[in-house]
Formats: sequence, structure tokens, C-alpha cells
Amino acid sequence: MAQGSSSSNIKVVPHAYQALNQFKYEVANELGINPEYKTGYWGNISSRECGSVGGHMVRRMIALAEQELLRGRTFPAPPEQQNTNTYRTF
Repeated sequence: MAQGSSSSNIKVVPHAYQALNQFKYEVANELGINPEYKTGYWGNISSRECGSVGGHMVRRMIALAEQELLRGRTFPAPPEQQNTNTYRTF
């Protein structure tokens, strides 16, 4: 992303940022990704490696959600999405 531009990604749960960041580093370590990412700069890591980190994160989060659903546990929607009269378009 160019410096000075704003991100269009809106954090639905801002408090989850640190946990997801830690999770990202754990997955990268498990996958044996080049340890240069530990400096916080991912620019020298290939797109393929970055994508594999994100893909593994999503797979593990989906597996966890499926386990919780099988246990009968549901997750509430974030407060801004709880109004049933609004439609969200993507």
C-alpha cells in the first residue's frame, strides 16, 4: 500500500487486532516462513508465503468455529450488525 493512503479495512472487533497479529506470527513460525518477518516488516516475504500464512489462519479459525457450533455454542454478531432491518452488501 502506498504511504499516506488510508486503508479501507474496517476492524469489526478492534480488540482482536493484537490476538490476530500474534496468531499470524505463530502460524508463520509453524510453516517455517523466512524469519525476516520477526522484525515486523513483511516486504521481503514472497506473496506465496504471505498467502499461505493467511490461508492457514482462515482454515484454523473455520475449524474452531465448526467445533464450537458442534458443541451448540453460537457467536453473537457484533453490535453494529445486530439490527435485523439493515442489509449489508459486499
